[in-house]
Amino acid sequence: MGLAFAPADYQQGNSFRIMYIHVPAAILAQSCYMSMSVAGAVVLIWRIKLAEMVLKCIAPFGASVTFLALVTGGIWGYPTWGTWWVWDARSTSMLILLFLYFGVIALQAAIANPSGAARAGALLALVGVVNIPIIKYSVEWWNTLHQPATFTLTEKPAMPVEMWLPLLIMVLAFYLIFTVVLIMRTRNEILVREHKTNWVRKLVEASGSTNSSNTGTPAGHNGSGQ
Repeated sequence: MGLAFAPADYQQGNSFRIMYIHVPAAILAQSCYMSMSVAGAVVLIWRIKLAEMVLKCIAPFGASVTFLALVTGGIWGYPTWGTWWVWDARSTSMLILLFLYFGVIALQAAIANPSGAARAGALLALVGVVNIPIIKYSVEWWNTLHQPATFTLTEKPAMPVEMWLPLLIMVLAFYLIFTVVLIMRTRNEILVREHKTNWVRKLVEASGSTNSSNTGTPAGHNGSGQ
């Protein structure tokens, strides 16, 4: 819809269409960090193991969408502003957000103990959450090249429905992708951490039996005598 049916912008022409990737990625990048900080608070207060895993699984995805937002912002900015990058408040705070994600990932990789790594990452996530309102309100607090928020709860979108409806769908789609990826990554993390427990062993055995029955090969054999 955004590429084929939305009309060209009266000022930016067709270059504005990168918005349908840039804006959802930027919104989701902030939401991922807020989700990570909530998981971090749960880790520090209640020491819930599932929250440790959720925090670890969010960080790489959040870093990915933040990087995507920065790259697409540069692609959008060059024909609009005449430069790939500007050190304004929003661009700089988004870059800081990427470094915060990298910091959480690095801390968790550097500490061998999963619980200790989760607590260190949770502390950094909570400290860095102060950057989120800076990203959100930077266009109101300082003079920046970025435009104000496209969607607000109190005002009707200024752009026509043919332009904002595809954007809304893309935002929802990005959130759905995040939800699916988080569930899959968390499931894998649970299996990795609990691989020595009886319930995981039984799950693996049941999966192996099912695969063997489907292929007609005895469990533990690959059909070639090995």
